[in-house]
Amino acid sequence: MKIGILFDGMSALAPVPDMQILESVEQIETILADAGHHCVRFPVDGEARWVERLRRARVDLVFNLCEGIDGVAELEAPSIGVLHLLGVPFTGASANTLQLCLDKNLVNTILDRAGIPVPRWTVARPGDEITSVGFPAIAKPAAEDASLGIEQRSVVRSMRALKSRVAAMHQIWDEVLVQRFVTGREINVGIVGDHVLPISEIDFGAMPRGKWNIVSYSSKWATGSVEDLGTAPRCPADLPEELASEIEQIALAAWSAVGGSGYGRVDLRIDESGRPWVLEVNANADISADAGLARMAKVAGLSYAELILAIVDVALAKRGIDRSDRWERTLQLSGVG
Repeated sequence: MKIGILFDGMSALAPVPDMQILESVEQIETILADAGHHCVRFPVDGEARWVERLRRARVDLVFNLCEGIDGVAELEAPSIGVLHLLGVPFTGASANTLQLCLDKNLVNTILDRAGIPVPRWTVARPGDEITSVGFPAIAKPAAEDASLGIEQRSVVRSMRALKSRVAAMHQIWDEVLVQRFVTGREINVGIVGDHVLPISEIDFGAMPRGKWNIVSYSSKWATGSVEDLGTAPRCPADLPEELASEIEQIALAAWSAVGGSGYGRVDLRIDESGRPWVLEVNANADISADAGLARMAKVAGLSYAELILAIVDVALAKRGIDRSDRWERTLQLSGVG
């Protein structure tokens, strides 16, 4: 099978390249080649020459590793929209789901209306009066991923501190999500296809005293930092069977509510009374060999290569109706023909 690998070329091929992107591309390319597939790389850039290259290549499937263009997350969904337009099957979530999951306010609204527990929240826009959600509260960009804009000062205990933090964030982001901060255990639920992987937990036991137990930008990307060392993943999480089952059902319901497909991760917190709350729904969660999804898969007995090939199988299984048949079937369901 001929498989195209889509990735952020403006970051990976920059004068100072993002080596994490290149490493993921190379690892996945090797796995697919070892499985007998022919791989072609498609670095995505703003000039869109890659679109014609992709059209001419006539690949059977695209393995989507593109998380944006030049690190801009909001350009991820339009890039995947090209695959929809060309009718090319691809791994991971649809463009609609990717765009939706980037809008934390909209996701929270959908989850809340579906009866899925979400901590109380509001959106602060420049010039608007900030509505209290209770304290402590956390302020974060309403449309970012990878923990951008999240640091220790993101969690506040008073309206005065909240207003100061939001004002600082408005220098960059127009919309800031303000949400009640849930004190408790942080849980990650990985999903591949319709299957839930072993539940993981973030162990904050090594977080220095006086710091908030959060997964900040430094925790994720500043290797060896105090906050990185203070956020250790533990899989499987030590949870009572009944609570683990409840968390799995909540995660699957949240994933379904956003139209999730392919693979993803749902992040939750368990409050001091034992109630789970959904914090984030992450479509196309990081699938690097050392990231959470791979770690969960390993506990489930899947090697990294087996995880990657399982993601390919899920993508091939969801190809659906051929575009040439769609209009005829649409007319039939409209009472014509």
